[in-house]
Amino acid sequence: MQVFVYGTLKPGERNYPYYCEGKTVQEREAYTYGKLFHLSLGYPGLLEGNEKVKGFLLTFASESDLENLDQLEDYHPLRSPDENEYQRKRIPIFSLDDEFLGDVWGYVMTLEKIQQYQGIPVLSGCWTEQEQY
Repeated sequence: MQVFVYGTLKPGERNYPYYCEGKTVQEREAYTYGKLFHLSLGYPGLLEGNEKVKGFLLTFASESDLENLDQLEDYHPLRSPDENEYQRKRIPIFSLDDEFLGDVWGYVMTLEKIQQYQGIPVLSGCWTEQEQY
């Protein structure tokens, strides 16, 4: 089961040890297209778009890990989209040398949520908690 992560779930970020460490069978740097924002809540949100957004493609050993990620991301498939913080959907992922790796799970936000959380564009396309936005 593969998931693209671009924020607190990346290796080296705060949620990685709790949700990913020891549960993945492969991790590789990758990117997708979108528009990345730093939110007033202290983590990022991804909006659909056409800018490169860097992160990691994580391959998990178990499908059950997706349920834990859904809880963290405040996503439930049976709720209406406006009740979820993020939407989980299949997004296209590319290697750093531009090879298409497939459509994998990723968490994106609606424009309304980005605005509600006072999103500031991350112009580099690469979010890290150490950066000041």
